[in-house]
Amino acid sequence: MGLRQYVMKRILYSLVLLVLVMTLNYAIFMIMPGDPVTLFIHPYKKGNATEVARQTAALRDLWGINDPPLIRFFKYIVNMLTWNFGITFTEREQVAVQIGEKLPYTLVLIGGSTVFAIVLGVVLGAFAAHKRGGKFDTASVVSSLVFYSLPTFWMGLVLIFVFYTNLRWFPHAHAQPPEWDIRGAFPQPFTFTSSSASPLGIFVSVNPNELWRYLTGYFSHSFLPVLTLTLFQYGGFLLLTRATMIEALTEDYIVTARAKGVSERSVVFKHALKNASLPLITSVALSFGFMLSGAIITEGVFSWPGLGRWIFEAINIKDFNILQAIFYIIALCVILANFIADLLYGIIDPRIKY
Repeated sequence: MGLRQYVMKRILYSLVLLVLVMTLNYAIFMIMPGDPVTLFIHPYKKGNATEVARQTAALRDLWGINDPPLIRFFKYIVNMLTWNFGITFTEREQVAVQIGEKLPYTLVLIGGSTVFAIVLGVVLGAFAAHKRGGKFDTASVVSSLVFYSLPTFWMGLVLIFVFYTNLRWFPHAHAQPPEWDIRGAFPQPFTFTSSSASPLGIFVSVNPNELWRYLTGYFSHSFLPVLTLTLFQYGGFLLLTRATMIEALTEDYIVTARAKGVSERSVVFKHALKNASLPLITSVALSFGFMLSGAIITEGVFSWPGLGRWIFEAINIKDFNILQAIFYIIALCVILANFIADLLYGIIDPRIKY
């Protein structure tokens, strides 16, 4: 089987898995206890029972709850594929619009901390495997286990106490300075003007002072939550890298490379790490696949307006539209991440294609 057939096979498997995930996501919310209509029409509201029953039936007809299950399933499939997730119960806004507003904050928090944790964990894990049995190896393993076992809310509170309460270096909450909410106080780093000289008819000018205020404002507020999640996550990548690297460094091709006079850095990072990277690819892919699930505890400690805190609030008020959309998107991201990991397997290790 060549690379093209291998890719087509993985695409087919991913599509079948997507259909199964969508079906399971539909079934979960079909069998969940409770009726979303009762969130809007309470049985103890003012009015007689006949009026309440009439309003309940009208709302169920409007939402299509009384449709046959097969019709509801096909409507659900169409809505998921067209990203028509409905409206939220509280803000009465489109779920897709709300996801688009909160997604950048989650990408900064989870994406940034995941990237930092991967780089830190892989580099330290490779050095720990190379210096196995030494002081650096022992210190790296112990520190990674300590940070991995500590609760994220406790680490977040300690960082707030150190860097905000005592040192006053970084703010303790929110994703941006509170004065930015005032009209005219939000920085405007870019100015868009019409220009016939530009191919798109728009000329973009950059204000360096406003751009610097914009970047420093967001960076200062994101530093502590990103640091919290980085310290919590990097230990897993360090231990996995160390375990796979120790096995790779004992192979015969490593001995041959050293006998040929290859530098030790090349032996560790170009020979051993590449052959030990397959388990790392799986771990990295799953980390990015579940990125949109957010970090509920960390976002709660730092009042971060991300998707994790939003999911927690949706669970409390039983907002089925938000939960169904988020579960579908998370599953889609995990399937895509696994598909990319499968492709990287075939590129790194040619034996997998056959």
